[in-house]
Amino acid sequence: MTTRAVSKSKPKSFWLFAGRTALTAALCIMAAITLIPFVWMISSSLKLDQEVFRFPMRWTPGVWHWENYLLIWKKVPLLTYFQNTATVAVAVTFMQILTSSFAAYAFAKLQFKGRDPLFLCYITTIAVPWQVYMLPQFIMMRSIGLYDTIWALVVLQSFSAFGVFLMRQFYLGIPNELCEAARIDGLSEYGIWARIVLPLATPAVATLIIFTFVNTWNDFLGPMIYLTKDTNKTIQTGLRRFIQAYSSDYHLIMAASLCSLAPVTMVFLFLQRYFIEGIATTGLKG
Repeated sequence: MTTRAVSKSKPKSFWLFAGRTALTAALCIMAAITLIPFVWMISSSLKLDQEVFRFPMRWTPGVWHWENYLLIWKKVPLLTYFQNTATVAVAVTFMQILTSSFAAYAFAKLQFKGRDPLFLCYITTIAVPWQVYMLPQFIMMRSIGLYDTIWALVVLQSFSAFGVFLMRQFYLGIPNELCEAARIDGLSEYGIWARIVLPLATPAVATLIIFTFVNTWNDFLGPMIYLTKDTNKTIQTGLRRFIQAYSSDYHLIMAASLCSLAPVTMVFLFLQRYFIEGIATTGLKG
């Protein structure tokens, strides 16, 4: 019977190995296809303009024109656009982490009347398109004197129902006994949040940082509506101005686009380990 069991397990192990190998190969092929546009963008950014659409296409430049990455900073004030975008992205990310973690702690760890209906109503706002309340927001920002300033974007994006939902779902997985023990020891609710709950929620915080920073950095419609002065523009509206002014210089457009991708890429690579952990654990309880 032992020999028969071994003979039956061998085909099963073989098909399991073959299935995993085929799945890995398929994922590698899909990843390679996904990376093709980025490889072409990098290659085009190091060519001359007349070489970008040459047929047959060459994936590697004949001569590597690194000076393209220096020219783009002289054509338009990209440094100003980067500074404005970095200010907005960092400020919005910080405010969303602060407000979302505070609200999530209340919805997850505090007991008060109407907590669950209030949370349901708040989360329902995720389904409301931004275009519905875009005009009232614009009137409000203009009435308080924040129109055509980057702080209008910071104020409008400092609160996120998605962030509250994400943090709350992770907080629900933290044992309530830890909070009860801290209350017995005399720790305030702010102390429990800062010393116990928030440090344990590092994966959720990293996930929210990535989502918020990337969305804010790539936002185009908001800056286009609220910012008119060239000195206040962000990188996305600045790229649009660059494309309008130098629409035929595809090599410079590709170089500027790659520079705009660098910050979000670095943020994701730095936090990807926590991001994967947060995606895997958020929502398992609650």
